[in-house]
Amino acid sequence: MAAKDLRPLRQAYTHTLLLAGRQWRRLADAAAEAHGISEARALPLVLIGRLGGAPRQNALAEAVGIEGPSLVRLLDQLCAAGLVQRREDATDRRAKVLSLTPAGQAVVAGIEADLDRLRDAVFATVGAADLEAGLRVFQAVQDHVRAHPGAEAAGAGVAGEAAE
Repeated sequence: MAAKDLRPLRQAYTHTLLLAGRQWRRLADAAAEAHGISEARALPLVLIGRLGGAPRQNALAEAVGIEGPSLVRLLDQLCAAGLVQRREDATDRRAKVLSLTPAGQAVVAGIEADLDRLRDAVFATVGAADLEAGLRVFQAVQDHVRAHPGAEAAGAGVAGEAAE
């Protein structure tokens, strides 16, 4: 198949990616909200649990995909709710490390269990090879964005596939 023949398939893929991402986010939001956590606060909370140990704030910001100041606001809320602890890194006092409180661990366990059940239902008919292929495609998108940092701003007008 020639590269120009791939245009309709690529267009369908990116449009479907956008829609599926929105749909998954709604489902994941509902799972988090069932535990009294907003989607915005659930992602950093769950990732602290997944990263294990005591991740640094900057590592969490990168994993979440947001800037440090935006993460600080969410962490302030999570700390105030008694779900996360923030303390100085013993090896670098300028850095902050994060950990879940026992209450945070319980919330994360509940959210993760609900997300596991949701993934089992959503991907019941999808095999490992298809999931791995999808991950390779997502990695190509991420690699492109990292290699072309200005591409995000340049394509902002069509991010929502508005032309379709």
